[in-house]
Amino acid sequence: MKSIALLFLALATTTGLAAEIHHAQGEMSGEPTANSVLLQSRLTAIPGPELDPSGDVPGAAGWAHFEWSESPDFAAASRSKWLEARPEYDFIVRLGIEGLKPGTLYHYRLIFSEDKTNPKTGPTRTFKTLPDPASEAPLSFLMGSCQNYAFFMNGADGKGSKASDEDKRLGYPSYAAMLTLKPDFFIGTGDIVYYDHPAKTAAKTLPELRKKWHEQFRFPRLVDFFAVTPAYWSKDDHDFRYNDADLDGEKLPDAPTGIELFREQMPIHRGSEATLPTYRTHRVHRHLQLWFVEGRDYRSPNAMPDGPDKTIWGAEQHDWLQRTLKESDATWKVIITPTPMVGPDRDSKKDNHTNTRGFKQEADRFFAWLKENEIKNVMSFCGDRHWQYHSVHPSGFEEFSCGALNDENAIRGEKPGGKNTTDPEGLIDQRFLYPEPTGGFLQVTVAGAPATLRLTLIDDEGTVLYETEKTKP
Repeated sequence: MKSIALLFLALATTTGLAAEIHHAQGEMSGEPTANSVLLQSRLTAIPGPELDPSGDVPGAAGWAHFEWSESPDFAAASRSKWLEARPEYDFIVRLGIEGLKPGTLYHYRLIFSEDKTNPKTGPTRTFKTLPDPASEAPLSFLMGSCQNYAFFMNGADGKGSKASDEDKRLGYPSYAAMLTLKPDFFIGTGDIVYYDHPAKTAAKTLPELRKKWHEQFRFPRLVDFFAVTPAYWSKDDHDFRYNDADLDGEKLPDAPTGIELFREQMPIHRGSEATLPTYRTHRVHRHLQLWFVEGRDYRSPNAMPDGPDKTIWGAEQHDWLQRTLKESDATWKVIITPTPMVGPDRDSKKDNHTNTRGFKQEADRFFAWLKENEIKNVMSFCGDRHWQYHSVHPSGFEEFSCGALNDENAIRGEKPGGKNTTDPEGLIDQRFLYPEPTGGFLQVTVAGAPATLRLTLIDDEGTVLYETEKTKP
């Protein structure tokens, strides 16, 4: 990867693109806890949001540090040491901050330079730490998935998109709608980019793969949203390798590259923590704990016959999930999963927990384990399926699908009882399926006294399509 990145830098330099230094993709904060956060930016050779003639946002070597404070005027600010933006890491700088106060709004900004002299100061950004685990104050977050750049810009058939010229300049309308809701954080649950779209020019080499991230995150609406909204991230097939990808096969990109590149681009761990698993859990409220499961790094081959040894999670993650669920005293326990566990889905697929030729037995064993161990109020929020729904498994396990963030990637969903679905007998209780395909997202609000959990499915213009509320039993 390093040699390819150095070549890319050399090309940028010889074409004059590295003459100035910018941060066209803005800044983002990730993985907030009550006491810590990750801050990230990428130094670039052009200011954006327009792309260069090759359709990319080339990086620029340089130096940067972050400054942060509880005060918007940066009184008594803390400042990191200089961080080097290097080509082997795609010119990304990332900082982990510890010792923060719970439930506190922080202001931060990037200070950057080519050579540590005459530094530029970027605009003020913000993030809020998670509340104290005992807090009952209201907390809200949003979740989205499946933002397909190629479909958005050129249509699903490549013959033209219904997106306006303004939208194509600013980015997905969902982000404008989400910004007005002022969430405490966002969850991106897979298919953040699509390496394999358009199919004729599917990304395979490292510069091509990185370009998918650059073109996506230079949109002004994304820059504005993530400037004030910390996020948690998970990957799925399209931002790992290609559609329904597992660990097998020599088709590019290979699995190690897909795993490494997601860690490079998304602030999940510090750059020095490359061996830590991407599955993790966060207690975000007294009444709510989230589990982020990894769906690609440990899976058995999709083509393997389903049975007791076939797994998406792998033994270590499976044991971790069961152990931490048992340990939790949160009122509601939510599994954030890139792929569905309840559905129903199309029966032609075989890469998720609902598919009869996929990994259904692992899901069924998990549902039975929850019942046997009397672990209640566990549900899943999933991405991957390009339609919004609320479904209840016969075991009582509930699932909410956030659908696709953009209209052009939304499709009509599957209903229980369909002969070509994973639930031909109609055993699933589907309480909502959106009537027409539309982009959108899931909003979740949790509060105490009394403990309530409100779940709302919203379209990309901010219109509420469905809402349900739960109270502590």
